[in-house]
Amino acid sequence: MKRINNSVLALSLFIGIANINAQEKKQLTLDEAVQLGIQNSKSLKIDAAKIEEATADLLEAKNKQLPELKVSGSYMYLPIKPTIDLKLSTGSGAGAESPTVHQVAYGSVNLSVPIYNGGRIKYGIQSAKYLVEASKLSTENDKIAIAYNVAQAYNNLFKANQSIKVLEENLTASQKRDDTFLKLENNGVIARNDRLKANLQTSNIELQLLEAKNNYNIANINMDLLLGLADNTEIEVDQNYIDEGSDVKAVDFYVNEARENRKDLQALAQQRKAAELGSKSAKAENLPSIAFTGGYVAADIPKFLTLYNAVNVGVGISYNLSNLWKENSSLRQSQAREKQLAANDELLNDNIKLDVNREYQNTDYSKKRIAVYEKAAEQANENYRITKNKYDNGLATMTELLDADAAQISSNVGVINAKADAALAYRKLLQTTGTLTIK
Repeated sequence: MKRINNSVLALSLFIGIANINAQEKKQLTLDEAVQLGIQNSKSLKIDAAKIEEATADLLEAKNKQLPELKVSGSYMYLPIKPTIDLKLSTGSGAGAESPTVHQVAYGSVNLSVPIYNGGRIKYGIQSAKYLVEASKLSTENDKIAIAYNVAQAYNNLFKANQSIKVLEENLTASQKRDDTFLKLENNGVIARNDRLKANLQTSNIELQLLEAKNNYNIANINMDLLLGLADNTEIEVDQNYIDEGSDVKAVDFYVNEARENRKDLQALAQQRKAAELGSKSAKAENLPSIAFTGGYVAADIPKFLTLYNAVNVGVGISYNLSNLWKENSSLRQSQAREKQLAANDELLNDNIKLDVNREYQNTDYSKKRIAVYEKAAEQANENYRITKNKYDNGLATMTELLDADAAQISSNVGVINAKADAALAYRKLLQTTGTLTIK
């Protein structure tokens, strides 16, 4: 009975481990991987904080147009009798003794409503809005960059996985060939040296397979980190993405797309607008400020003075006379900022044109590579078939057969990699135009 219980326990543990292992695998399409990468991106969390900061700056700018209402009050105890010399007649006659004062209490309410300040508040609000929009556009640009980075990692994982499949198939075939050659050697049909050459080829395939699995494991860990998954999650890729980019338009189309859709270019335009308003605001510092003012004052000095209902209203004007001889450094800084952003805009436009043309050429090159690799694979497969027939009929050497087999493996892997690289190159082209779709 105890043995039966132990067996049941062992079976349960085995099933539990199997379920855990099953949970460690996750099948993802490329679009699903991109979504996970965006959701768990550390850099996008930083971008979100920058947007919050820019939004707070906008709120601060808006608050400046609201009335300022301040309330203050104070109570003071006077331990030493103060000397009070009233110049006004109290009606008590000469030699009247001044009142004893030991405490003072007073309070005030002051209201200030801005009327005119040269437009500094208006410019500040609009400038802050442009900067909020620039932060959002920069985030969108980062999302597109992350989408491509995930696609690149996904592509590496796919290529590593496909290499493993091809090498495993060839290793199985090579091992079967080794068994056949061993029998032929035992029967005296082939020399031991030929059988060892075949064994060496099998060992080389095993080494290639080990390297491919190592590359796959590294690519898988990289994907786990990018997507925010557990480090031991094995990602199963979907190869349908390699069919993307079958219809590529003329290069001018992508250049125009980039000019219209690049988020970093749009963000820079918003920054330039904010800088222009910054210069206007700096000029307004030389103008006076006008505000409506009002207040209420109350005071109580026991046995001496009681004051209340002291309401005041008026208009306040302030002007910094030092502006007459001080040069406006804020204006110079803002104008320098405008020049810097204008130069950045020209540089970015040049870089965009260069990037689009480069990635267009890379996309075209990648598509042409597929045709070349497919032709090479057909030739390698046919060469192996012919060489195998020759070897079986004693017309080719073992070395020729093994060389043909190695060329066949390399060509078949090359076709898969070429297709994957072409799909990735097309995504890179879309990234440079700012049109890489994030589903």
